[in-house]
Amino acid sequence: MTTPEPGHGRPDPAESPESPEFPEPPEHPDDVLRALEPWHRELRAQFPILRAAPGLAYLDSAATSQKPQAVLDAVQTYLTTANANAGRGSYPWANRTTALVEKARQQVGEALGDPCPDTSQVLLTSGATEALRTVARDWLADQLADGDEVVVPFADHQANITPWQEVRDLLARRGIHVRLRPMPYQSGSGDYDHAALAEAVTPRTRFVATTHVHHVYGNDMNVHRIRAAVGPDVPICLDASQSVGHQPIRLDTLDVDFAVFSGHKALALPGTGALWARQARGPALRPAGWAGTPNTVGAVSLSAALDWLRAADTARVHRWTRALTARLTDALSRLGSYQVLGCRTSLAAESTVQRRQSLVSFRHRAIPSGDLGFVLFDSGLMVRSDQHCQGGSGERTGSVRVSTHAYTSVDEIDRLVEALRALD
Repeated sequence: MTTPEPGHGRPDPAESPESPEFPEPPEHPDDVLRALEPWHRELRAQFPILRAAPGLAYLDSAATSQKPQAVLDAVQTYLTTANANAGRGSYPWANRTTALVEKARQQVGEALGDPCPDTSQVLLTSGATEALRTVARDWLADQLADGDEVVVPFADHQANITPWQEVRDLLARRGIHVRLRPMPYQSGSGDYDHAALAEAVTPRTRFVATTHVHHVYGNDMNVHRIRAAVGPDVPICLDASQSVGHQPIRLDTLDVDFAVFSGHKALALPGTGALWARQARGPALRPAGWAGTPNTVGAVSLSAALDWLRAADTARVHRWTRALTARLTDALSRLGSYQVLGCRTSLAAESTVQRRQSLVSFRHRAIPSGDLGFVLFDSGLMVRSDQHCQGGSGERTGSVRVSTHAYTSVDEIDRLVEALRALD
């Protein structure tokens, strides 16, 4: 793969220019797309499912990603040369499998920018949902006492809500009553309201659940500001399902205590995911029960996916997908029949405020979103059209969500825009 050009290997969250942390406005999307087109073309050619369906445009990567040939080859090679159980035998196939699983754990820490690899822990899970439930069931439940409070983002993905409700209900059956405080949001943008969060924190706040990139609004939720809002001692759990594989992750700058993601959204097979635990605030995470046989094939696919993403350069993936979504929001802002969800001031291509991170959700003002999804598929455009598993404090009406990855092309976004323009 090609080498990143100078100056483009660093994360560029592209916040509002008034922020002293990132004072430069983001690059114009057209400039990014032109510069990275050869890189993108090389990467897209590595996805067999896309080569096999040239008339279809897959625009649902936030639900699950497509898999590059390198991941498929790694799985095939493992299953035909070394398939065995991990940690159960001393013969070569078993030893190799154990080493592959351990390699995947190490790669997860590296991909997340683990600030404390000597003391942290990485667990491979079936996905983000199981990882969050592990934090809730095997760690948080033992830390809470009667009257304690947990901050929950009730307008985020349901997977980052249900585990904390389950802990509350479990403890209530034991006579321990815990309050779930709602994470405050800014009106109209979908961003967290960090100032209101600071005011909502009390001496009984014991835990905060957050999301890195919102799965409906596409916002980077500025998690680095949550630590300042809640203070130095409250553990923070980060759902990074929509950011891992899409942009560089640096947990050392976010100062969270747990981070989870789903491997299938990051080019690995379904049924894979990871949980990272800092092991600094409170006791160490000790998963309950017997671990059983790990998903060895999933671990092999995750390892290969992380290798592929490192070679592709996630900083470039970030630039490419942000430019695609800026191209889409700019076009939608010129069509009177559509409402784009989330921040309204960031829609134009020339906008200097934070752009959407790889996904855009919108509604037609007259056509129900479910119907719009069917209409778009008639043009070969595969999008998601429902409520996207958002929590009860989120959108009450469904929307169409377009989500991109490194393999998504400019032509696919332009085809989508033309189909939407015909319905304007």
